[in-house]
Amino acid sequence: MSSGQRLFRSGTPRDSMGENSRIPLGGFMDILQISSLLIVLAAMFASVNALFLKLPSAIGIFIVALAASASVLVLDLLVPGSQMAETMRAGVLEIDFSDALLEGMLGLLLFAGALHVKLSDLKAQWRVVMLMATIGVGLSTVIVGVGFSWMTGMPLLVALVFGALISPTDPVAVLGVLRQANLPKTLETKIAGESLFNDGVGYVVFLVLVGIAFPAAHAADAHGNGLGDAVSLFLQEAVGGALLGGILGWLTFRIMRRIDDYSVEVLLTLALAFGGYSLSLWLHVSAPIMAVVAGLLIGDVGMAKGMSEETRRYVNAFWMLIDEVLNAVLFLLIGFEVFAVTFDMHKVTAGVFAIGLALVARFCAVAVPVIVLKPFRDFTKGVIPVMTWGGLKGGISVALVLSLPDSEWKPLMLTAAYMVVVFSIVVQGLTVAPLAKKVTA
Repeated sequence: MSSGQRLFRSGTPRDSMGENSRIPLGGFMDILQISSLLIVLAAMFASVNALFLKLPSAIGIFIVALAASASVLVLDLLVPGSQMAETMRAGVLEIDFSDALLEGMLGLLLFAGALHVKLSDLKAQWRVVMLMATIGVGLSTVIVGVGFSWMTGMPLLVALVFGALISPTDPVAVLGVLRQANLPKTLETKIAGESLFNDGVGYVVFLVLVGIAFPAAHAADAHGNGLGDAVSLFLQEAVGGALLGGILGWLTFRIMRRIDDYSVEVLLTLALAFGGYSLSLWLHVSAPIMAVVAGLLIGDVGMAKGMSEETRRYVNAFWMLIDEVLNAVLFLLIGFEVFAVTFDMHKVTAGVFAIGLALVARFCAVAVPVIVLKPFRDFTKGVIPVMTWGGLKGGISVALVLSLPDSEWKPLMLTAAYMVVVFSIVVQGLTVAPLAKKVTA
């Protein structure tokens, strides 16, 4: 975990009410039992989806998991004295979702996603991708932060933190859903590239804002909490992550050029994703940006000049399988995180307002870069509505809000963020492909 992130984690287990009630790992189940249970449930829910719902895999698993969670909550209300919901809640809280995603799955998922985006395609779209992933993320953060502060009375700096954690789109969900839309290549590249990079940039913006908004949690950092220190931290995380990803990706490519053994080369890509992510955390640079840059380099240059045709097939198949398995477990966990959320009228109202704010902010994050660049280049028909509605939120937003230090505002932020994610995955995820086909026809 980067230095910025370490500071705002409270160092103690969390729950939605800010109390330290998470059961220590091993008190309820050990890590092998938890992993086995998650795989079994993911397989069961994926089978239910494949047999009955026939939805995109990630969305189907999420909906089945959410329905199962809701059934437990309803049954607990109907059967007095039942402790099923509390038992489930204890199990969910035992799994630190934030650590599981930010320090485990995210690096592999981003590397797998970047592996299938060609640098040659991205080069032609780099201006709009970079504007959306930088200016777009900044605009979205400000719009959501100011609006949420006005709506809830939350201090502006804390609300800006909420804006930062809700602004990144989920590249896993976006790419998985839009594969079925048969989009024009240029539009597909914009969406894929922007979703990969805004994840990393949004994460860094979040780190910077948390350091400013929660100075007590930030006090032990080597960085201060002034503007200059915030800029320094941003550059260290973003630029450092990109440089490290490029260096490690290039070194791995040079080794792969000297080897013609698919099993060894698959292992090298796995070592790059795992080892590079861990090294990024140790060096206090952005691990997500490192994973994206390294994945892009291996997916383009590495596959073209460092692998045989047989190795390319095995590497592609291996990372597609990793992507699908982790994707299934991630969306299963998001569905179960409902047990960590508290719902009352005030929080639900704020969550509904946050959904509208997130959509407005996403529209601005897409429209402004497109309008700025439109005099200098052509854009695919329907680019603004498709990229606005296709900016799905996912696990990273839930993980970031759970990683915040305990405060009076954290339960409200968690409920609102969770509602935005549920709306995004279910409503936007199920309608973006038909919308894309309609507006780009």
